Amino acid sequence: MKNPRRPKPLATALVGIALLGLVACAARPAPTGVVPAALQPGDSVRALTTVSASGVQIYECRSVAGASAPAWTFLAPEAQLFDARGRAIGSHGAGPFWAGFDGSRVVGSVRARADAPAPGAIPWLLLATQSTGAAGVLSQVTYIQRLHTEGGVAPAGGCDAASIGRQARVDYRADYRLFVPA
Repeated sequence: MKNPRRPKPLATALVGIALLGLVACAARPAPTGVVPAALQPGDSVRALTTVSASGVQIYECRSVAGASAPAWTFLAPEAQLFDARGRAIGSHGAGPFWAGFDGSRVVGSVRARADAPAPGAIPWLLLATQSTGAAGVLSQVTYIQRLHTEGGVAPAGGCDAASIGRQARVDYRADYRLFVPA
């Protein structure tokens, strides 16, 4: 009778390492993706900081011209802004605006958008901004990227003729990368 083949120690170790790597990859969240080229603000600016936002996207059930049924229409964001240490530093709201507790404030306009890599998340955006507040941390910001979004999309249902005017507040989270002149 022949002896069964014994695995070689090096081969066994390599298989074990490969399996551990697969388990580690499966346990981590999927990467949120690389920022698309269309959302890059250009070489004339540099990143100042990234702030996170946590809040809601507000929608209203409205009649839509030319549509056979009403639909959820985006109204505004309503969120708190936080620095890298998790401290509240300001707010984000309709306009859209970003306001610091120091009185600085910018208003943005969408320049480009890209689908979020995460399913069920609002799009990533590039916004050009204009200062509308006092001098402060936000007053020099000229572009903002909305990235790494989670949630915030309009409800899938619940908007019909009987619910026109009803609002829905949908939780969302995002990172806002702020750019200033280089």
